[in-house]
Amino acid sequence: RLGKLVIRFLERDLQPSCQLACLETIRILSRDKNCLEPFATPQAIQTLGRHAGIEHSEGVTSEIPDVEVIVEALKCLCNIVFNSPSAQEVGAELRLIVGLTERLKLCKDRNWSHEVRFFDLRLTFLFTALRVDVRGQLAHELRGVSLLSDALESTLGLRWLDTFEVARADKGDEGLPLPRQETERTMEILKILFNITFDTSRRDVDEEEAALYRHLCAILRFCLMSKADGEDRTEEFHSHTVNLLGNLPLMCLDVLLTPKVQQGSIEYMGVNMDAVSMLLDFMDRRLDREHKLKETLTPSLNLLTESARVHRETRKFLRMKILPPLRDVKNRPEVGNSLRNKLVRLMTHIDTDVKHCAAELLFVLCKESVSRFVKYTGYGNAAGLLAARGLMCGGRGKGRYSEDEDTDTEEYREAKPNINPVTGRVEEKLPNPMEGMTEEQKENEAMKLVNMFDKMSR
Repeated sequence: RLGKLVIRFLERDLQPSCQLACLETIRILSRDKNCLEPFATPQAIQTLGRHAGIEHSEGVTSEIPDVEVIVEALKCLCNIVFNSPSAQEVGAELRLIVGLTERLKLCKDRNWSHEVRFFDLRLTFLFTALRVDVRGQLAHELRGVSLLSDALESTLGLRWLDTFEVARADKGDEGLPLPRQETERTMEILKILFNITFDTSRRDVDEEEAALYRHLCAILRFCLMSKADGEDRTEEFHSHTVNLLGNLPLMCLDVLLTPKVQQGSIEYMGVNMDAVSMLLDFMDRRLDREHKLKETLTPSLNLLTESARVHRETRKFLRMKILPPLRDVKNRPEVGNSLRNKLVRLMTHIDTDVKHCAAELLFVLCKESVSRFVKYTGYGNAAGLLAARGLMCGGRGKGRYSEDEDTDTEEYREAKPNINPVTGRVEEKLPNPMEGMTEEQKENEAMKLVNMFDKMSR
């Protein structure tokens, strides 16, 4: 009942201080799922949208509310939309996303406070996460990828050095962590972009779309190479970046390798590998955590796998780092702290997605050659992927790769005849259990074995 009264009160012409008091009441009440009904009606959502300055009305310019009122109304809408499917539906019907995108176009306008811009983005994220129709509307009708790429560029304060290379607009800021507020807004933009590009990597894109995604990929490379305020915030920032990179068309990921090799860059085959090296380090840190691997690790595994599949330089660089020429043949492939050891351990992980992603990356780095894959992982670890691919008898996968030879180390060549292909290591020769037995004792042992088989077959 209180909720209905407050909404009715808000519809009157009130002073900003009274509006704030009403909105604060709604924000507190909207945290309780049992109190949401009066706030999820078309009338209530429209009223809150008007106070947030995002009410969509054709050809009518409504008065801009007080900034504090806008922020409080946005907080109310975030709570209500998050907790109420009815409110989500009403918000979609009222086309609040149009009002949100109109204000997003003003992202360069410094008159809007951080809080207004942040909660605009948070509400947009909630609508795109919870409503498939709003997701499609933003992606296609409202040209969301282009709009949000511009917002990303503006929020980070970037300048273009080349067609696909960006840097901080203020040269004095280069090398410094990104400011906290800008990082928060950037992460919200990355999350929205992830929602609206979710199916992009699985469909064909035309030239115009490809150019748009390459433009975005250049900005994402900057995000990947940047630091936020603190290690945890940097890790979260990079996580959202990696998730979004995994949605982009594979053909556009070549932008990660585009920047020229500079002093201090990691170079391989004449190509700048800074971004790939950063992705590898990110994956390695996630491997060490061993917590929620499906959510935290599989995006980076998939991204590295697909990049290696389509870009020869990336594959060769990753192979050099993950599968260097084999020297350690005394230990099982899963024993140790190298990247190869960690990934081979994951190949027998309880989670099917995790073990498949780890095996797929190693298989691609072996150019889908069964013999090479078994050499680095052991047949016991490789069996799952090989069985799924119908390659238990050997051969190659369907991928197309160059024909360069695998280089064996001297240690591997010497030990190769003694390596157990199942375990992937040199096994100690076991003593002959019948050594020292008389012929009569051997005969007795053989009869015991026959009797045991006989019992088992009954």
